[in-house]
Amino acid sequence: MAKRRERDDTDRRKKQEKMLVYVEMIFFFSAFLLLTLKEGWDWTGFLLAVLIPVIIYVTTVWLAGWLRADKLLMAIVNFLCALGVLMLHTTDRIAGFSRGIQQLGHYGLGLVVMFCCILFVRIIRRWKWPVRILLALSVILIILPVLIGKEINGAQNWIFIGGFSLQPSEIVKVSLGIILSYYMSERRFWTWFVFLAICMGALMLQRDLGTALVYFTASLILFYAHSGNVLLTLAGLAGASGAAVFGYHAFRHVQNRVAAWKNPWSDYHNTGYQLAQTLIAIASAGLTGVGLGLGSPCDIPYYFTDFIFAIICEQFGLLFGIFTMVLYAIIILRGMSIAIHTRYSFYGLLAMAVTALLGMQTFIIIGGVLKLIPLTGITLPFVSYGGTSMLSCMALIGLLQGVSSINQDEMKYDSQISCAEEAQPAV
Repeated sequence: MAKRRERDDTDRRKKQEKMLVYVEMIFFFSAFLLLTLKEGWDWTGFLLAVLIPVIIYVTTVWLAGWLRADKLLMAIVNFLCALGVLMLHTTDRIAGFSRGIQQLGHYGLGLVVMFCCILFVRIIRRWKWPVRILLALSVILIILPVLIGKEINGAQNWIFIGGFSLQPSEIVKVSLGIILSYYMSERRFWTWFVFLAICMGALMLQRDLGTALVYFTASLILFYAHSGNVLLTLAGLAGASGAAVFGYHAFRHVQNRVAAWKNPWSDYHNTGYQLAQTLIAIASAGLTGVGLGLGSPCDIPYYFTDFIFAIICEQFGLLFGIFTMVLYAIIILRGMSIAIHTRYSFYGLLAMAVTALLGMQTFIIIGGVLKLIPLTGITLPFVSYGGTSMLSCMALIGLLQGVSSINQDEMKYDSQISCAEEAQPAV
């Protein structure tokens, strides 16, 4: 009777997951098709109307099932990625070629990276040498912008190679979760602490305080989850507060951002312009928005990266904006659940590290857009335009899905053992 009930619950869950996928597919097919018809049959929009639902179905139903990944998590990530493509396609055209198509390429490559990370976590059993190699490469990468980086918006965190741009801190963010999780699980305090200190020092020299805040807060959350040491955690918060005060007095662009946060209208035509336009866009949307493809997104200079959440609220309304935040909250809760249910310290810490990194990045950028905290110039995971950001976020999800897949394998093994014991004849 218990087995039948368990089988019925599994079938019901699978039907619910498929229904969720179908709703996603219909939503994005309809959205892109409406834009196509509105623009007088745009073949780019029609291509996206077909490709996006196919990608959602194949990755969520087939590939996630094959790898025993978390289908709900996969469905939410696909929705957010596709939402980013939709927003960029509706708001931007560059010489007849939309950023939406470019973001579709980033999205596709990100899926490849994600599935590679799932396989990486499933295949690797001895992490000592892979982690050592990652540590060495990460130190080199995080220091590179200090030496050859280009300054953009006050932060020297980009390097340009040929016609390609790269933000090393986004790549190191992935290895940060692996390195800290491994050395914390091995109880090697000084190794991970020195690595984190090098990363924080390099980011301070690059004046990339937004990424530094993500790194440090996520590391502090991971340290507390591992040790439960309240005193050292509070000491870390105190140190972070001191570093924040130092950064404010040392960097002019940070002072400008704080001033704009306090009162964007006092310098409307200069430092406060972006935040003021963002608040106007969100306020004008109401609960249901001005409509897909409408509004004035280009009034916000960086609408396609830092402020894309404001464009989502403007076109779809505050209710949809709240719904988007709920999706991120589900990712965080799902990540915590995966971390709790793993049997191995390293995998549990890895799942928690990924959850903390994505959760803090989401909170910091949405909080900045909504004027809860000063703006920091980071991207909204999965949605904002950018190849490096998309790849790093999808890699993090791949690590989380890899841990979830291992959990599923353990559960299946336990079920087989239980069935074998029940099948043995009583003596």
